Amino acid sequence: MLTINIICVGKLKEAYLRDAIEEYSKRMKPLCRLSIIELPEERVSDNPSPAQITHTVAAESDRIMQKLGKGDYVIAMCVEGRSISSEEFSQRLESVSMQTSTVDLIIGGSWGLSDALKARADFKLSMGKMTFPHQLCRVMLLEQLYRAFQISKGTKYHK
Repeated sequence: MLTINIICVGKLKEAYLRDAIEEYSKRMKPLCRLSIIELPEERVSDNPSPAQITHTVAAESDRIMQKLGKGDYVIAMCVEGRSISSEEFSQRLESVSMQTSTVDLIIGGSWGLSDALKARADFKLSMGKMTFPHQLCRVMLLEQLYRAFQISKGTKYHK
């Protein structure tokens, strides 16, 4: 059974987002071993300088790097990544599961991921050209993971 680690920066504050995460996590139990690893956000001022932003991205990315397993397949969620269909995502996960037992999906904080962390990624994935809060991205990613497994199983969930 494939292990999926969602490694993300920050805690979900809104109850409706936590409820959605809980629902999709419950749905995923028979499909994979799912782990959501929340790492602390760096504290920055309301109007951070470029140096503060650089420091924040580096510190958060370093914490993420420490959670990545050596043989894990790493997918970085980032704006410069590729946008793919749900079917392509499903096929990619199927293919990857033949090579490794663990997939790490990483979601950075509001300032994104460091270049070093993106370079470590085996694949860079974008949810499109629109901007989404990173907390909402977590819910969207979980739904797409659930959909990917349902596509692989050939269920009616994906129409």
